[in-house]
Amino acid sequence: MAPLPNYRPKQLSLGPLESEILNIIWKLGCVSVKDVHESILADPDRELAYASVTTVLHRLTKKGWLECHKQGRAFYWRPTVTKQQAQAIEAHEQLHKFLAVGNLEIVAAFADNLDAASVEQLRAIAQKIDAVRQAREKK
Repeated sequence: MAPLPNYRPKQLSLGPLESEILNIIWKLGCVSVKDVHESILADPDRELAYASVTTVLHRLTKKGWLECHKQGRAFYWRPTVTKQQAQAIEAHEQLHKFLAVGNLEIVAAFADNLDAASVEQLRAIAQKIDAVRQAREKK
């Protein structure tokens, strides 16, 4: 089981354009504003100002999703976490929100309404957790 990354962005919530641009960066790697702008404009039905891309890149940097460095006269951005790490962080946050309900009756009622495949998946997760904890105790 892969652990959660040590680093977490300062702010997890993202708007639709921020998410779109972050997905482009995960696909391309280290990018300039021009790279992102051209990727978005590859869709002939899309319009987006170059300055808007720059604004979103700066916003993602402030939120902790990107790092920025200057090379020559150009600025380049790269993600601080991988897409898989971001998904793990998001799943962890959602699980904590769900468990924070604190009312066992609500959680039990939710679990009671799951289909058989979901219940089996929960059992598999519980077994994996037990195996990881046992392996950790043996160390």
